[in-house]
Amino acid sequence: MHLPISQRRPKDHANPEVGHRGIFDTLRHSVYDLLTPKLARRLFWTAEVLLLAGTVATAAWVSHADEWSPPLLVGLLLVLSLVGEWFSVEVSEGKLSASLVAIVLAMGLLGPAPAAACGIAVMTLTSVVRRLPPAQWLTNLSAFAAVPFAGGLMVRALAGDVHDPHNHHLTQGVVFGLIVFGVFIVTLVLNFVLFGLKVRIKEGRSLPRQARAFLPLLPGELAAGALAAILAVAYTNLGLPVLFASIVLFLIFQYLTVALLRSEDRADQLEARSIQLASLQFGVLSTLMDALALRDRTTARHAASVARYAKALAIEVGCDEAQQDIVHTAGLLHDIGKFTWSDRVLHPERLTDEDWAIIHRHPQDGAALVGKLDGYGPVADAILYHHERMDGGGYPAGLIGQEIPLASRIVATCSTYDRMTARDSYRSPMTPEDAIGELRKIAGGQLDAELVENFIALLEREGPTFAQNADFETELAFEQRVRKIAQPSHS
Repeated sequence: MHLPISQRRPKDHANPEVGHRGIFDTLRHSVYDLLTPKLARRLFWTAEVLLLAGTVATAAWVSHADEWSPPLLVGLLLVLSLVGEWFSVEVSEGKLSASLVAIVLAMGLLGPAPAAACGIAVMTLTSVVRRLPPAQWLTNLSAFAAVPFAGGLMVRALAGDVHDPHNHHLTQGVVFGLIVFGVFIVTLVLNFVLFGLKVRIKEGRSLPRQARAFLPLLPGELAAGALAAILAVAYTNLGLPVLFASIVLFLIFQYLTVALLRSEDRADQLEARSIQLASLQFGVLSTLMDALALRDRTTARHAASVARYAKALAIEVGCDEAQQDIVHTAGLLHDIGKFTWSDRVLHPERLTDEDWAIIHRHPQDGAALVGKLDGYGPVADAILYHHERMDGGGYPAGLIGQEIPLASRIVATCSTYDRMTARDSYRSPMTPEDAIGELRKIAGGQLDAELVENFIALLEREGPTFAQNADFETELAFEQRVRKIAQPSHS
């Protein structure tokens, strides 16, 4: 990437590596020093003035009366050029306008001078309506005078004078349509280069970078050029009536296209705002988990392991994809309520009754945080009840048996097993065999007995510690979750 001229480093005359290239480097830097951004803009304005004046003068010189006939066609294309601006739409990549078809038709059916006149009329109206500054006026007028004029000259050079009866055998055939379309492509490139140079000088954006931004508009531009070529051949064969009818249909189509593009643009903006809001909301939760992990090194690993165990168990017992996602997310965030704990509670030496009250409240605190996310109500419920017991002795609600949500029972089973077997636990880890034996002891009282047997079968098949090396960030899949949250919910 080249630095802007004002940011280039001055030549180091003491550099011993300069050698015989010193004279050329000095000249090059002298040119850079001369062409300051301000001077470059002034030179470009001068070139635009000369281009506009030269185009107008040349058009007046080469124009002849036949180019402006029939007057009805001239008036139709001029009106279409102006009306087309009302059917234009600004999109993120640029602008689509119905005026393009009229200008291309003027290049093919009238000649260089009328084509330039249509371009000047369109840009004058646009500049007035949008109250553009003088510099933008100049850029628009010079480009939309010179490029259509050049296009008209190219059509005349390739197809001859379209008003000459001796050329009707060519202008009424497919070859004429191909000529018009080919000239349109050339003028499209010329137009891009003229405006691209202006942007390059004004904003410093390179032409390749601008070309990448222009590419999404290219199919629409090519479609407009192809339509203009078809209409040109239709006119030379069938006359004005078919042109009138086709243009009316085209304007209706263009109006519907504009409405669709504007609707899509609004939808894109809404989606971007939704993603931004969802990113902020879910980012708060993930940040809380990160902060908790800094205070308790076991938190992130335990959350990731429980999430992976829990999703595998959900699949084992036949949960659908939506239920699997709820279980997996609840496993990731089931301990988020511990963020409110003090270090004394998080790393206890002795717990008071007040400390136990705080511990028993963490499912509610976690559920309150997660429940603020749109669509995360079931996840919040799973977190709220993951310390309930099948015999009713759990907290916070004392639910019994099947009253406890399935997702909560799955998370409780997986969390209990991971705490018993993890090497970074606050107690000495059990062997998987001892932990499985302990699960069977507490099945039916603390844990769901059927889920315990399904979980044991899963461990025997996949390995007793298959989820203990899970990574929190991988399980979180932040970007994917944010986009899912941002999607509108359907009832």
